[in-house]
Amino acid sequence: MKIKPIKIGKYRIKNPVFLAPMVDVTDMPYRVICRKAGAGMAYTEMLYVDAITHENPKTQQLMEIGKSEKPSAIQITGDKIEEFEKVIPYLKKYDIVDLNCGCPSKRIVGNEAGSYLLNNPDKIAEIVKLLKKNKFTVSVKIRLGFNNNNVIKIAKAIEKAGADAITVHARLAKHSNKIPADWKWIAAVRKEVNIPVIGNGDVVSGKTAEEMLKICDGVMVGRGAIGDPLIFDRINYYLKNGKEKEKDIKGNLRLFLEYIKLCKKQDIIDLHRIKYVGSCFISGFQGAAKIRAKFMSLRTIDEIEGFVKGL
Repeated sequence: MKIKPIKIGKYRIKNPVFLAPMVDVTDMPYRVICRKAGAGMAYTEMLYVDAITHENPKTQQLMEIGKSEKPSAIQITGDKIEEFEKVIPYLKKYDIVDLNCGCPSKRIVGNEAGSYLLNNPDKIAEIVKLLKKNKFTVSVKIRLGFNNNNVIKIAKAIEKAGADAITVHARLAKHSNKIPADWKWIAAVRKEVNIPVIGNGDVVSGKTAEEMLKICDGVMVGRGAIGDPLIFDRINYYLKNGKEKEKDIKGNLRLFLEYIKLCKKQDIIDLHRIKYVGSCFISGFQGAAKIRAKFMSLRTIDEIEGFVKGL
């Protein structure tokens, strides 16, 4: 399959295979190793506009971008237009601003942000217009709806408001990942709008990425990339050669060591996050469960680094 670049606003992205923004996963070090492994694009994890404007220290750390992250992108969410107006100055350093209208977290939905916004396409459009008025390149990540499917109405409102791209996670907000993503709605959105559409949901291999790219312009990988950044290398290999590449566990562990080095260099020492991400790397081989249990008992980043080097 010929890989076609995707253009979001003025930014031409050669590889249309994206890393999904994921809370507690896609900090700067993780995005960097995924891009090195072949992801064409990556976003910060979702950040609440209120936390940004109040200059929450953890949020400021999560807003950091690496020199190799080009184009750079931040994902934000919120509920009040006034807060989006206040956050504008904090977004200037990013090339692309992505509006999250898909997060189903009870805490976020309880604040009428994330996927709750799907109940009000006009409000989503108002936020997009505000961002475009301030000269940002804007993408929007949505689901098929909150409790009911209104994805076509939402997509049309987003396009009319001036957004440069849209990502469709093909589930309702109330659906867990155990419910299969309904890709026919990604194809339906692609037929209804004239901006790039990125498909998200159940892409776990080169074959599934290829099938997704037959119905839209880009593909976004979420859970499949946790502990397996080389999924991007395998997807790219499949798209070029038409066959799956074997999973490289040792290669992934080497990338995790790079992740640790970046965390130390940037002074991003969140042991809970590092151990969660690291535990996902330790899978798919004999004895992994016992090794993972030992890994989770480690208490310092230096212990973690030494342990992984010995695997």
